[in-house]
Amino acid sequence: MTLQEVLSAIHPADAAARQAALDHWSTVAHPLHSLGLLEDAVVRIAAVQGTADVRIDKRVVVAMCADNGVVAEGVTQTGQEITAMVCEGMNRGNSSVCCMARVADARVIPVDIGVAVPVEGENILQRNIRRGTGNLAVESAMTREECERAILTGVEIVRDLAQEGCKLIVTGEMGIGNTTTSAAVTAVLLGQDVEAVTGRGAGLSSEGLRRKVDAIRRGIAVNRPDPADPVDVLSKVGGLDIAGLTGVYLGGALYHVPVLIDGLISSVAALAAYRLCPAARDAMIATHASNEPAGQLVLRALELEPVVYGHLCLGEGTGAITLVPLLDMALALYREMSSFQEFNMDAYVPLT
Repeated sequence: MTLQEVLSAIHPADAAARQAALDHWSTVAHPLHSLGLLEDAVVRIAAVQGTADVRIDKRVVVAMCADNGVVAEGVTQTGQEITAMVCEGMNRGNSSVCCMARVADARVIPVDIGVAVPVEGENILQRNIRRGTGNLAVESAMTREECERAILTGVEIVRDLAQEGCKLIVTGEMGIGNTTTSAAVTAVLLGQDVEAVTGRGAGLSSEGLRRKVDAIRRGIAVNRPDPADPVDVLSKVGGLDIAGLTGVYLGGALYHVPVLIDGLISSVAALAAYRLCPAARDAMIATHASNEPAGQLVLRALELEPVVYGHLCLGEGTGAITLVPLLDMALALYREMSSFQEFNMDAYVPLT
């Protein structure tokens, strides 16, 4: 499928399934909406899956790994060799998200969509578009064609996972320099001042932060990305990891698999997907509020409220995976709790 065909094939989530899930919650013997955002998440999943019989027993972390040429501007504390190291660590199962995913009974799939050097491992999906992007401060990060290929790669990964019976996707990423690309995309798509949306990432000094802001400003001036065209923005000042995740959100909406938004990088990809296709937002669930300056700003633009407020900013999908056990507990109540009728008690009713 072409990108335009993907966008044309996405439809809003199932309103009948959403209502059926709401109706079921009203029969569960508990104070109305007393699980708050967890109840809302279950209802949202029902609408995406098209059934009130919500299942998330087979879940996967899709971690897009890619390098960013803008590291040449001194915007990071470490070199881009760390991207390959962590990607291969994900393959071995000893990265941060892998440790947490084992607790959540989730499989982790690292995807080489743009790592600067070849990475090896039987669990790594080899989907490399190019060996790292260009330096956005002086040139386009990638071509438009490369960006569209990265987006479609994300869509195709979701298609394959859906065919395997996957019921829930957790987004993750790894790419040194990707808080720089995320801040750049945020500044353009939301019309914000660069300094207001740019943070220290993985521990930048004040001088490093100054270089980071300057690099983004130069990149926007040089590339002149069109805020009305998300593909143009991603290709000029974004990254391959963000583009790939954009495709994951579109694929989730297309193939009826709910997708958990992680932190800033993942949120920015969700925003790009939403701008490409507003109906794609129906498949998105906000998990946590990133500690990066633009984190909550992007979620507000998506009109999504995160469940977890923990000042998390580790990346890899670690924030999003924290929601999975909470969803399991909410679903245990949704499926197993006795009804008001079984308790022989009057149901709670909304009070005005």
